[in-house]
Amino acid sequence: MGKGVATTDQAADMRARLVEAAIELLDAEGPAAVQARRLAREIGASTMAVYHYFGGMPALLRAVCDEGFRRLEAHLAAVAITEDPITDIVRLGAAYRRAARENPHLYDMMFGLAAPGGHRPEPAPHDDGGGRPGPGDAAYGHLVAAAHRAVQAGSIRPAEPALIAAQLWSMLHGFVALELAGHFRQLPEAADQVLAPLGTNLLIGLGGEPDHVLATAAQAPIE
Repeated sequence: MGKGVATTDQAADMRARLVEAAIELLDAEGPAAVQARRLAREIGASTMAVYHYFGGMPALLRAVCDEGFRRLEAHLAAVAITEDPITDIVRLGAAYRRAARENPHLYDMMFGLAAPGGHRPEPAPHDDGGGRPGPGDAAYGHLVAAAHRAVQAGSIRPAEPALIAAQLWSMLHGFVALELAGHFRQLPEAADQVLAPLGTNLLIGLGGEPDHVLATAAQAPIE
């Protein structure tokens, strides 16, 4: 039994090393650098390691995306819950943008905006096989929970929290994807000039009290 456990641990370690190598290459050199041969060389293994531990590049890239969503979820989980759900939503937006800007190439790949070597990641699972949310759904869950608190507190109009969260995520992703692609180069203060007004307009449209939403946005600026 001990030998089997060691083998399992070794396989898990190799998978983790390959995923981390891919993330580091994405950050340093972009999607073109993420190739089976290059990844194997980075961890001191043969190219067959990618196929032995993942079955091929699509599954490895799926694992990379999952790790990206776990890191995004960690950023969102670190946002403290306060007595004001509007403040929480604004701070979640700031945390989301910070996570994306930490590794723009990883963010692009997570959302299908990059395909290293022409490989597309395998479809994302909605659960981990044990009934728990998959990495992407777990990250999304923080927005759903914040929307639920806002509805319960009367901070916005009653509506399905998942649909409110979908609007918030669409807003954040749209801005971040455009920003990372360089479309706001002519607006050096795009976070303040575009994202903050966009967010306040959405929250007011959802029923937030205008003065409170505007004051909250001013007190919790997006970094």
